[in-house]
Amino acid sequence: MSYKAKWAKGSAVKIVSLSALEQFRNTWKFHDPLQPDQLQYAANTARVASVGYYHGGDVLYQLEDIPGTWHECCLEPPP
Repeated sequence: MSYKAKWAKGSAVKIVSLSALEQFRNTWKFHDPLQPDQLQYAANTARVASVGYYHGGDVLYQLEDIPGTWHECCLEPPP
């Protein structure tokens, strides 16, 4: 199991598209599911406020000024 985050605290990231968030939300059946109100932030850019790990190594992010817990696969490099 790897505890290696793609982005460090303070890094700029972009939330993936609405269709990608909806697909993740519909298929993810484990911890920290996306909440319906998180979908409104699709394609927004933000800075990483903190990085944490779920048991087993899944990387979870908190973003500045955007609520919710974000899975690494829901984020991408900004343009």
